[in-house]
Amino acid sequence: MGILVTGGAGYIGSAAVEDLRKRGENVVVLDNLVYGHRPAVDEAVPFYEGDIGDQALVERIVRDHAIDACMHFSAFAYVGESVEKPAKYYENNFVQTLRLLDVLVRNNAKKIIFSSTCATYGEPQYVPIDEKHPQSPVNPYGWSKFMVERALSDYDTAYGLKFVALRYFNACGAAGRCGEHHDPETHLIPLILFAAQGRRDSISIYGDDYPTPDGTAIRDYIHIADLSQAHLRALDYLRGGGASEFINLGNGSGFSVREVIAAARKVTGREIVERITPRRAGDPSRLVANAAKARAVLGWDPQFPGIEEIIASAWAWHEAHPEGYE
Repeated sequence: MGILVTGGAGYIGSAAVEDLRKRGENVVVLDNLVYGHRPAVDEAVPFYEGDIGDQALVERIVRDHAIDACMHFSAFAYVGESVEKPAKYYENNFVQTLRLLDVLVRNNAKKIIFSSTCATYGEPQYVPIDEKHPQSPVNPYGWSKFMVERALSDYDTAYGLKFVALRYFNACGAAGRCGEHHDPETHLIPLILFAAQGRRDSISIYGDDYPTPDGTAIRDYIHIADLSQAHLRALDYLRGGGASEFINLGNGSGFSVREVIAAARKVTGREIVERITPRRAGDPSRLVANAAKARAVLGWDPQFPGIEEIIASAWAWHEAHPEGYE
């Protein structure tokens, strides 16, 4: 049987593809390459360039490769853009996912692992955030993921589609051939490393007056190798007859912006200039996951929880790929 990986040429999807291949799974990748990179996927992996909402294409892939499970990474994920262009995000992230789900159900491929996000929680009412935390997204990106979660629940009830929706916190690091190459880049760690490489003159700290020990915002960072392994464990869980679940993925501890910059200075041995700028609207002071359910249900624990080892893996990749995948 085969596993369809949508968005398999993207940052996290490509890492999952590599791990699936290492354990001998039959993997097929579908990616429209809007944000993915063809070189991130080994040439030996069957690869289809196209949209997840192209039902004729997905139907052909599912039948030709005897697909019985799907890892669904494909999505647009720029929060600011989602506010400016909500139609783009609802169409791509939600409507096209419904088309994908319909094909899977029609062909009895009724196991799916969905890349969700902590953005479905919105502003935290308490920290660390567990899966019982109220969900009230504050932007269309978060709502588009939330809507897929609701659809998955309904598809399970109506059609028996079993799922694990994994709510990521901050993905980071690099794993083998797979690293972070976004255009534009908005994530903190690569931007810090660009400053270390001299590709930008400084790193901006958006606010240093938060109610945290050093005044800068705290986030939960999780290595993509750990995220990938969680997906494999979720697949095994569903294959074993597990019930549908919503599960947080995070380290369970947070690092402030200044702590991340300090760790990057130590790893790279480079000077990194920081500049204080005003807070961004809607940025909470602390976002940290309670990942106890991932341990209990999936038997999963992060193997790379240290911020220095996360940054070291990213630094090695960026030094080896100064222009990313290009």
